[in-house]
Amino acid sequence: MTYEMNDLLELMVDQGASDLHIRVNQPPTLRISGSMVPVEGPKLDAEASEDLMKAITSVSNQEQLKTTGGADFGFAYQNKARFRVSVMRAKGCYGMVLRQIPNDLFTLGDIGLPDKIKELISRPRGLILVTGPTGSGKSTTLASMVNWINENKEGHIITIEDPIEYFHDHKKCIVTQREVGNDVTSFAAAIRGALRQDPDVILVGEMRDLETIEAAVGAAETGHLVFATLHTTGAARTVDRIVDAFPADMKDQMRTQLAASIIAVISQVLCKKVGGGRIASFEIMVTTTSIAQLIRENKTYRIASDIQTGASRGMISLDAHLLSLFNRNLISADEALGKSQNSDSMREKLIENGAVFST
Repeated sequence: MTYEMNDLLELMVDQGASDLHIRVNQPPTLRISGSMVPVEGPKLDAEASEDLMKAITSVSNQEQLKTTGGADFGFAYQNKARFRVSVMRAKGCYGMVLRQIPNDLFTLGDIGLPDKIKELISRPRGLILVTGPTGSGKSTTLASMVNWINENKEGHIITIEDPIEYFHDHKKCIVTQREVGNDVTSFAAAIRGALRQDPDVILVGEMRDLETIEAAVGAAETGHLVFATLHTTGAARTVDRIVDAFPADMKDQMRTQLAASIIAVISQVLCKKVGGGRIASFEIMVTTTSIAQLIRENKTYRIASDIQTGASRGMISLDAHLLSLFNRNLISADEALGKSQNSDSMREKLIENGAVFST
């Protein structure tokens, strides 16, 4: 039996799989609702794995794979779905992971964000950070926010991504989507270019280096609404990660800039849903005068307490949102505990709410 890439892509769409893993000595494996499910059939050998890779990887990306050991790109399968692909060499053989990007954009309500978010993303300027580990749904959240602006506001939206994931049509806004490595050399260069292109909103796919962080924060300070992502969990860690990217003599200046420019930090994790599927849990920090002062004074460890008392401003801690999802029977007690930031406190609260743990 040989595997055909089109059959595997069709299976991903039919099964609602988030990812497809291609590895030597393992059958093609789907990630469905967070669980790894091997496709029924033989294990892949080196030749079969390479054939599957070549079926969707362009010649230029294959050259990049040979010279650097990896390549990332996006592609569409008919009109059914788009995929973000990471191809790599491992133990001298080829493997890859395909992440499915749904064609349909979700509303903010669909992904579980409160209406307060609409007020935040309607601001004319500032920085909104969407953070979380890899695979936590950051791209989906950002796409939903951009789509809401596109449908409800007028202006020019520029997205800078690596690779482009969700495609946005022109609605009330003009949307310019630029791909790093294809349309522009780097995130930082694209942000600098965007400032000369009459933008209202700039989306930065990832703040992965000091130059990009500096450019994104600068754009937010100079009168633009900037969305960006970081692989952090929690508002305090996010601020610390940004500041720590800078040399010692620039840290105080960056704290001052962040205090003035950050509108909100939305940190998220994906949880297994009771009955199948997945659901996002959020921590939402909205910058207040008090939080801005904590950022300036390098007292980010106190941000968590401000979030706990900031419900009237739309704030919620990750653990409070996890507990809410448990109380609505959307996630299990074990899932809530496993994704919590303070496991001891969470365990007590779950037990108070009638939780029974499987372990």
